[in-house]
Amino acid sequence: MNEPSINTYKLEICSNSFFSALQAEKGGASRIELCQNLENGGTTPSPGQIKLVRAHLGIGVHVLIRPRGGDFVYSKEEFQVMLEDVRFCREVGCDGVVIGVLHADGSVDTERTAALVKQAGTMKTVFHRAFDRCVNPLESLEEIIGTGCHRLLTSGQQSCAWQGRDLIRELITQADGRIEVMPGAGVDESNITKILLDTGARSIHSSAKQAVPSSMTHRAHAFTGMDEATFRTSKERVEELVRQIKSL
Repeated sequence: MNEPSINTYKLEICSNSFFSALQAEKGGASRIELCQNLENGGTTPSPGQIKLVRAHLGIGVHVLIRPRGGDFVYSKEEFQVMLEDVRFCREVGCDGVVIGVLHADGSVDTERTAALVKQAGTMKTVFHRAFDRCVNPLESLEEIIGTGCHRLLTSGQQSCAWQGRDLIRELITQADGRIEVMPGAGVDESNITKILLDTGARSIHSSAKQAVPSSMTHRAHAFTGMDEATFRTSKERVEELVRQIKSL
């Protein structure tokens, strides 16, 4: 797994397509979290997208395992899909998967999370921002560590990582190296160095995205939708994040 450090830090870029993944690597990212449907918080990308990204990227590829938008309480059928998606990622040589399963009461579903970790084999496992919906963050951290996850992505249970920096700092202290705690959500050029310095995190997560208007010139006036702007990773924004990390 090749995840180049940037001045001893790691920069993870959330990329929602093959094109976006290529831009993240060209911009100097350490690794990517690959997803699709970023407009809905991200869901599992297609097998074709996963295979193409893995074949062409030289940096770490971690795939989001989320079968739908909405909450993180999954049916038996949805969980079966998640297990199969993790298996597929392992078989095509991905470096990691990004997972998260909760109970309805806001506690971590440790049994299902551990099953996903087991299915991942030698891949890295990251517990994603389902953590930010947990009822007790400090207890949940211990439960996640107990499942065998290697990394936790969190905004500190706030809308953005800057607002949640105090809890993120506390989580990093409590983890004490047993799991890596990575800030994410709302991380951009205006705050990336502040978050790293204030929390003590060694990895950080950003989408570095830009909106792309529809290329359609024809407009159907009888209905709306299906011509919205989409998002993709900006190589220039990634480069700026890298530049700022190098300045630390």
